[in-house]
Amino acid sequence: MARTNVPIVTNSASGAATGAGTTADPTNDHVVDLAGYPLENVTIRLTNTNGTDRVATIVAGDYPPALSAGLGNLAVTVPATSGDVTIAGLESARYLQADGTIHIDLAASYAGAVRVTRPA
Repeated sequence: MARTNVPIVTNSASGAATGAGTTADPTNDHVVDLAGYPLENVTIRLTNTNGTDRVATIVAGDYPPALSAGLGNLAVTVPATSGDVTIAGLESARYLQADGTIHIDLAASYAGAVRVTRPA
């Protein structure tokens, strides 16, 4: 199945309300098209409304271009009920897919949202 797209939102220098993000889709998982933006400047925010902790996984990229893909995936535990985790500083050399995207996999029954932002 096709992964659910998570659009990248550009942060505003004048401030802006935080959007709802993309509803978590643990069945199809997620893809973020970096559209030429460096992954190192992107921030991922994961929220979890499920009653138990859930894991989100940033999938290691394709080799090449991800020369450090052999270091593996990054599994992040998002706390139960009102969990809110921010991930920044990811390396293209580890997570970039050959098509210029990154993949985010969610544990079964994950509920919440995925948001991706970049600087203005």
